[in-house]
Amino acid sequence: MEIRRVQMTGGSSYVITLPKEWIKSVNIKKNDQLGLTIQTDGTLLITPTMVEKQIKNEKIFNVNERIDEKYLLRQLIGAYISGYDSIKIRSKERIPSKITGIIRNFTQITIGQEVVEETDTSIVIKDLLNPTEMPFTSTLKRMHLVVKSMHEDVNNSLKTGNKKIAEEVIQRDNDVDRLHWLVARQHNIIMQNIGFAEKMGITIELANTSFLISRIIERIGDHVIRIAQNTINILDKIIDEKLLEKLQSASDNAINLFDMSITSFLRKDVKSANETIEIVTKLESKCKELNKILLKQKGDYVISIGYIIDSIRRIGDYSSDISENVINYLTGEEK
Repeated sequence: MEIRRVQMTGGSSYVITLPKEWIKSVNIKKNDQLGLTIQTDGTLLITPTMVEKQIKNEKIFNVNERIDEKYLLRQLIGAYISGYDSIKIRSKERIPSKITGIIRNFTQITIGQEVVEETDTSIVIKDLLNPTEMPFTSTLKRMHLVVKSMHEDVNNSLKTGNKKIAEEVIQRDNDVDRLHWLVARQHNIIMQNIGFAEKMGITIELANTSFLISRIIERIGDHVIRIAQNTINILDKIIDEKLLEKLQSASDNAINLFDMSITSFLRKDVKSANETIEIVTKLESKCKELNKILLKQKGDYVISIGYIIDSIRRIGDYSSDISENVINYLTGEEK
């Protein structure tokens, strides 16, 4: 850390010099404008880039017929999450149809990405969504509702024996992922250019907490999909009714815990978050009891039910993790 003295000029203006090494490294010239942002902790941020300008601009991928399609999709998602506002795919020869298919899939599973230029040898994808217009809380609310609805539908499938409901839940897996990727993208943009936090009207702490909660919700969604897959495996089996009742009860508890954890965040309720953590232990006891009953069962469905029980328990654990993050965030926000 460098220490510099504040000087006064003209009798009313306070002046401080900037490090010469920094001036050169960011190529600042005479009469250039600098962004000044007062942080919530009282510090002053000086940035050579204006708030509206993103640090990253264009990412280029060179492709050919031998490229792995799954690898390319992962790279495109990585560029999207990293915050690039333009992605260019180019090839020395005509772009293969399988590559255009991957690009089309990418634009469908991400939010705001659209093909704006296309030739035989290049495709340009632009981000048409202003990241400052999508509040973190709105996206988290949407993620919560989607995952909660999926979980309730799986429970309904288990109660009614309707396999089609569970199959439809599996098809909705991407609905959660694309929302999580949006949160991850916004979080990365803020980390690269802190002025975006001010533009969105949030603190860095809220951005970090939102990203952590989003990642947990995405994992809960994965477990709901796992429950749906294993529910399909057991629907045509003859299973002890008492076991099914307890399984449904534990699943209902998991939904409620997840609901409580997100509600405590949205309402900024520390006490509710703490209560959620305490209640999770009851769900763990139910899952242990279910596993004991399962040990006495015979049949090929036992493994699938074991997976369902494990996912129910994990949803409870993840709900506890959300609540812990809520407590940490709200405690840090207290003045």
